Amino acid sequence: MNGATGEPAGVPGGRIRVLLAEDQSMVREALAALLGLEADIEVVAQVARGDEVVDAALEHRPDVALLDIEMPGMTGLDAAAALRPAVPGLRIVILTTFGRPGYLRRAMESGADAFLVKDAPAAELADAVRRVLRGERVIDPTLAAAALVDGVCPLTAREREVLGASADGSTNAELARRLNLSQGTVRNYLSTAIQKTAARNRADAVRIARDKGWL
Repeated sequence: MNGATGEPAGVPGGRIRVLLAEDQSMVREALAALLGLEADIEVVAQVARGDEVVDAALEHRPDVALLDIEMPGMTGLDAAAALRPAVPGLRIVILTTFGRPGYLRRAMESGADAFLVKDAPAAELADAVRRVLRGERVIDPTLAAAALVDGVCPLTAREREVLGASADGSTNAELARRLNLSQGTVRNYLSTAIQKTAARNRADAVRIARDKGWL
């Protein structure tokens, strides 16, 4: 990272500095080891929580951040959105075990430059790191096709929030207190979410939304 401009250095012959965020230590260490085999890539920082990503990026000034989606403290998608204003010019690659089209759309909305599934060959990951540093966007082709077929998430941000909050089985009254809404408003949001997902009930709507990557 060029300290003066905040833009990736991209100097020919230089090493690409990578921040790796993954909560499973074995997976994180394996990814770091694989990337470390590349002559032009150096993993300069590793974190296990999403809410540690921004601080680590500010401290180590990587060129590329590799973020898992499912992490404690903050999701990789939220961390990506937080990184954009905090570290301008940083390239962001989202990694996920779950090939869900909704995750791809949300990743692009949060400012990610690439979206890959973890079972992709190591060579593809290293290539993606190089390509995003050149300004390219890299998306798993299977997920891209699925996202086109599935279409845009039909839920509004508020409907997603209320439906996601209901996943733990909270009553409408409990949700209303937690979200500072009236019970009637909560009931309306949930009813609309059930209709839009063509679900049988609230639990089914949560399941469908999660499978699609909307939650």
